[in-house]
Amino acid sequence: METAKVNLLGLDRQGLEALFTDMGEKAFRASQLLKWIHQFGVDDFDQMTNMSKVLRQRLNEIAEIKAPEVVLDQGSSDGTHKWVLRLDSGNCIETVFIPDGERGTLCVSSQVGCALECSFCSTAQQGFNRNLSSAEIIGQLRAAYQYFGATHRDERIITNVVLMGMGEPLLNFDNVIAAMNIMTDDDSYGLSKRRVTLSTSGVVPAMDRLAEESDVSLAVSLHAPTDELRDELVPLNKKYPIKELIEACNRYAHAGTAKRKITFEYVMLDGVNDSSEHARQLVKVLKGVPCKVNLIPFNPFPESQYRRSSQKVITRFWEILMAAGITTVTRRTRGDDIDAACGQLVGKVMDKTKRQERKVMIQSGRT
Repeated sequence: METAKVNLLGLDRQGLEALFTDMGEKAFRASQLLKWIHQFGVDDFDQMTNMSKVLRQRLNEIAEIKAPEVVLDQGSSDGTHKWVLRLDSGNCIETVFIPDGERGTLCVSSQVGCALECSFCSTAQQGFNRNLSSAEIIGQLRAAYQYFGATHRDERIITNVVLMGMGEPLLNFDNVIAAMNIMTDDDSYGLSKRRVTLSTSGVVPAMDRLAEESDVSLAVSLHAPTDELRDELVPLNKKYPIKELIEACNRYAHAGTAKRKITFEYVMLDGVNDSSEHARQLVKVLKGVPCKVNLIPFNPFPESQYRRSSQKVITRFWEILMAAGITTVTRRTRGDDIDAACGQLVGKVMDKTKRQERKVMIQSGRT
């Protein structure tokens, strides 16, 4: 049986150095390969002219550079762009680019579907299939760069990357870390660590591990100020309640030499979590945490039970947080005309959790 080739697209510097060492080559070859793959977009070893013909031939025999296939390329009226990428398994994932003045943010997926079942998120309703490989994660960034053409490195069209797409990044820890290492490596994409943001629903042990292995920016999907309400919106809260989550946030903020602010994401749901009392409760929860809050107007999706809070209610909520000294911004909805807004990503998921099947049975009255 033929041995599967190693996909070099997903190997960070450490992984490539180990590969070359095993081949009896010098570790500096990793820098050369990172530049060819990620800076020049080359996937043909024969074009890597600063490597010997013998080495290129050996790489051809044992390795490949393979990215997910872009099957849909969709632009929004507001400049937002969405790509649907098909994986070898037949599943599809979604990646979104959001331009905003001099800032260009790419929202990257880390899993096929999501296992956390947050009730206000369309991705969560699709079920869960598997973790993405590091190659499939970094392949989304590569695809976006290829779309914008060869001049992107000078113009820095993509200035920020957020792992806020499909999936919970901290449940795919090793592959996400490898992909973020590639994003921030000077010989590949050279993004500042403060411009790479990982968003989590609150997997507390993995947050502590992240603090030991990386210093990227951290965003936490909070969405409620009490355990009773958060249990409904974010079921993971039953395992890691708010007190434990906030303690983990404080540990992350104070890890290392530089004090970091945590971004708390709070989706505004009409009549659910958006009252003035909820805002005052949130102020108490966040007391002492170096943070800022993103208020996110809810983005509807088919069969959703929620509605978006009114602008008047969102403004009042914002005023209470700001008056308490908490930096708060209201996120502008982008890409909703192409279902690319926050919470709307669905892709194509062959659900292994049987969640969709259960949903149909419940709707038809069967149990």
